[in-house]
Amino acid sequence: MGSTPRPALCIGESLVDLICERPVESFEEADAFAPHLGGAATNVAVHAAREGARVALAGAAGDDPWGRWLQRRLSEERVDLRFWRLLAETETAVAFAVLDRETVPEFLIYGGGIEAAMVALGPVLEEAVAGASSLVLGSNAMLRDAERRVSLRARTLALARGAHVLFDWNLRLHRSRNAAEAISLARLMCEGALLVKLNVNEATLLTGETDPSRAAHAVCSLGARLTLVTPGPDGALLRGEAVGDAPGVPARVVDTTGAGDALLGVVLAAFVRSRYDPAAVAEALCRAVAVAARVTETFGAVGPPSMVLASDPSDGS
Repeated sequence: MGSTPRPALCIGESLVDLICERPVESFEEADAFAPHLGGAATNVAVHAAREGARVALAGAAGDDPWGRWLQRRLSEERVDLRFWRLLAETETAVAFAVLDRETVPEFLIYGGGIEAAMVALGPVLEEAVAGASSLVLGSNAMLRDAERRVSLRARTLALARGAHVLFDWNLRLHRSRNAAEAISLARLMCEGALLVKLNVNEATLLTGETDPSRAAHAVCSLGARLTLVTPGPDGALLRGEAVGDAPGVPARVVDTTGAGDALLGVVLAAFVRSRYDPAAVAEALCRAVAVAARVTETFGAVGPPSMVLASDPSDGS
């Protein structure tokens, strides 16, 4: 028997999504908000753990009621929290969200917990990366200079140690200083990456290609071994060292928050289980799309703790 694989390591934000669970035209119409796990890195870690993968989350929240709520929920999801902690004198980040008639969320984020969490990783970053089989990074944890320095240092450490790097661009131009800087950072993150995940608009912006397949190949030419492109409800495609196409899955959509994070979590779990065989991701792609579709049928990015999609022998998982 082989040794137990080292866990994947997700680095990034943990926050509370407070979602108005009905469509409204604006925040002024919202009359109630329900708490959900939030933050791209957190969402990916939870979905990977639900798929049975060993996954650790590196980050933090404030040592306050919301932070302790996050800690409890993450523990319930069996996410490894060795490198995640509660910070004194820090407010847990809270994101209020309203959903429009097309179920697309608009967020207002309060609290300085995201930047504080990333800065707090500094003293334990080398230990965290050294014990990981892979590193999952997203652009949401690179918006400010301090956060970007920590993320880029983690990437350097991972590549030096032979750990796999997965990057989710998750572009938010309204939160970036400018498009050129965001594109330059994404190009850097493609170099040496095992997988880069983008939606169609991000892939086109990065490569100039409007066809998703050609755009995916163009991202691979920037240095990524695999590129995963998600054309929204139309499924997903994988190009590079493995090729896969998964059609969209019909869903009664109420909230699109975190659908891409769910897909990446399933992909990450397939990598971990297979010791990072690209073919395993191609085989798991239909399941990843199905899990993402189911997430859109509930409020929040991860759904309730009981929401684990039963395996379908036909999906290759």
